[in-house]
Amino acid sequence: MRLRLTILPFYLVLFISLTSLAYKSVAASNAVADSSFSMSLWFENFKKTATPRQMYQFLQAMPKGGELHHHLSGSGFSEWWYELGADPTKNGGYTYYTQVSDRKCQSDKQSALRFHTISETTWMTLPDCLQQNYTELALLNENQKQDFMDSIRLHTSSEGREEFFSTHWQRLNELTANPTLVSKILLLNMQAYQAENLQYLETQLNVRYAKKPDGSPYTPDEALAIYTDVLTSEEAIATGVTVRFQYALVRFLPDAEAQLEWIYSFVDKHREIYVGINLVGREDDMRGQPKRFASTLRSLRAKYPKILLAFHAGESETADSNVRDTLLLGAERIGHGLNTIFDPDTLLQMRNSQYLIEINLISNLLLEYVPSFDAHPFPEYLRTGIPTALSTDDRGMFDSTLSDEFYIAVTEFNLSWEELLTLGTNSLQYSFLQPDVKAQQLALYHQRMRDFETQVALDTVPTQTPAFRAFICKFES
Repeated sequence: MRLRLTILPFYLVLFISLTSLAYKSVAASNAVADSSFSMSLWFENFKKTATPRQMYQFLQAMPKGGELHHHLSGSGFSEWWYELGADPTKNGGYTYYTQVSDRKCQSDKQSALRFHTISETTWMTLPDCLQQNYTELALLNENQKQDFMDSIRLHTSSEGREEFFSTHWQRLNELTANPTLVSKILLLNMQAYQAENLQYLETQLNVRYAKKPDGSPYTPDEALAIYTDVLTSEEAIATGVTVRFQYALVRFLPDAEAQLEWIYSFVDKHREIYVGINLVGREDDMRGQPKRFASTLRSLRAKYPKILLAFHAGESETADSNVRDTLLLGAERIGHGLNTIFDPDTLLQMRNSQYLIEINLISNLLLEYVPSFDAHPFPEYLRTGIPTALSTDDRGMFDSTLSDEFYIAVTEFNLSWEELLTLGTNSLQYSFLQPDVKAQQLALYHQRMRDFETQVALDTVPTQTPAFRAFICKFES
C-alpha cells in the first residue's frame, strides 16, 4: 500500500482531509440486527478494498490498549522540545543556550556537537570563547531553528544507529533535567495518544538528577511531585489515558549496581505510580551484559517485595544469549527481542508463556537492526504463540506514531482482526499495572472494541483527519 502523500518541506506534520472510509454497507447494517455480522470477515474484505488512506484512518480510529515500551525523553517531537525549551513562561523559568558554532577554544568543557544544549546557569560558567559558540535557544534564526529540530530526530536516510545513540540525547542534554518541561512533554504525549485512541501509557521516567532554574538540584520526591501534579490536572484527566512509570537504568554506567540499589529503594517507596524497572542502553557495550546484575538483583530481592522488570534485550542483529540471560535475571518483559529468533531454546520457552516481547518495528528499521520489515521476526513470534505487543520506543526521535506501527504491521504482515485484538489485549495483560487497575483496563478495552465493531457494522465510526508524521510520509512516498 502507498499513501501517496505530498511531502512538505522539512517533513512538517501533514494534515490531509480524507473522504469517507467507505464503510457503508446496507448488508452490514442488516447483519447487526440479526447478530450475524462478522468483524473478522469484514476486516478481510476491507483490507482488499481499502485505499491506503482509508486503512490508515481506520487503524488510527481503532481503540488501542497500552504502550509499554516508551522512553519519555525520546518521545517528544522536535517542535515540542523547541517550543518549550525556548519559552521560560512555559518551561518553569529556564533559559537555554545551544551551540551553533564549532570555533575551537582552549577549554576541556567544549562539546563537539552542534546544538549541544545547556542551561543559562551552565552557560554562565563557560569561558568567554565558549560562550560565544552558543546562542540563546529563543534567538535562533529560522534556519538554525529548523536545523536544531532536525538534529534531534532521524530525518535523513544517511542517519541511523550511531547518530541516534551518540548525538540525540547528548544534544537535548540539560533540557531533559527540567521536570517542568518534561512533564509537559508527558502531557503532550497523552494528548497525542488520546487522538490515537490509546488508553494506557507505561513510560520510562527518571527523576534523580533534576535541576532547578538556578542549577540547584531538586530532590527526587520534589521532581516526581511535578509529574504527578500534571497527571492529576484537568488537561491530563481529559485525555482518558492512564499513566504509570518505570525507572530506567543505563546498563553500562560504571556505578550501575549502586544506581540499581537506589532505584529499587525509590520504586519501592512509590509503588502507586512506579510499576517497574527497565535496563536500557546499547547491548554491544560489553560493560552492560545482563550477567553483571545477577548478584545485585538477588541481594535486592532478598530485601524488597517483588518489583517487576522489563529489560531491553535482543536489540541486535547477531546471535547472543542476552535474552535468555535477561530472563534468568527475572525479567517479565523483553524490549525488542530481535535476536531471540536465533535462540531456539529460548523461543520454545517463551511460547504461550508469561513473558512478552515489546515489538518496535520502526525503531528496529531506522536503527538498522533489520534491513527491511520483511526481515523482522515479529510475525514469527506472533504466530507461534510468543506474546507480543506493538510499541513506539522513541517516537519523537523517529517522528512516528503508534498508528504508524499498526499500519506497518497490518500492511506488511497481513494481520487479521483476531491478531489485532490479541496485540491490544497483550498490551494490557502484560502491563505492570496494579492487578485491580489492570482488570479495569482490560474490561474497558474489550468494551471499547465491542463498541467499535458495532460502529463499523453500522457505519458510525467517528472520522477524523489523521496527523501524519514524517516517518509514514517518507515510507509511503
